[in-house]
Amino acid sequence: MSLDTKQLAEIAPEFFSGSIADRQAAEATCNRLEAAMGDLLAVIERETELVRLGKLDAAGDLQPEKAKLVSIYMRGMTFVRDQTTSLGNLAPEAVDRLKRRHAEFQPVLRINLAVLATAREVADNLLRKVAQGAASTRTPSTYGPGGSAPRTPALADGIAVNRAL
Repeated sequence: MSLDTKQLAEIAPEFFSGSIADRQAAEATCNRLEAAMGDLLAVIERETELVRLGKLDAAGDLQPEKAKLVSIYMRGMTFVRDQTTSLGNLAPEAVDRLKRRHAEFQPVLRINLAVLATAREVADNLLRKVAQGAASTRTPSTYGPGGSAPRTPALADGIAVNRAL
C-alpha cells in the first residue's frame, strides 16, 4: 500500500519543508533520502533473494513495506530534484555522496527487475501450458466398436493445483 501525502509528511518531514535555507537542512534532506534508499535497497535485495529461492509467498509479503518505501523514496527524489540548486550550493559533499549511493542502487534495482520478470515469465508459461492441457480434447488411442474412432472426444475433466509447492 502506498502512503498518502499526510502519512509521508509524518514519516519524512524533510521532504516537505518547502525550501532549503541552510546547510543543516540540506544535510538532513540528503541523509533522509540516503536512509530511504538504504531501506528500500534492503527490501529489494531480500525480495530478489526470496524470488530466486522460489519463495514467492514470502516475497509477496514484502509488498506493503516495499510500496511504503517506494513512496518515501519517490517523494524524496522529487523534493531533491526541485531543490537541486540549494542542495548543490549548501551541501555539495552530501549531494556527491547521494549520487554515488544512487549509482550503487541502480544495478541492484535492475537485477531485481530482471529476476521478477523471469519469475513472471515462468509463471505465465506454466499457466499457459496448464490452460492448453485443460482445454485440449482427449483423442482416443484405440479404436471403438467396429474399428472406428469414437465420434466425440471428451474434454479434459479439470486440473488440480498443489499449493504446497
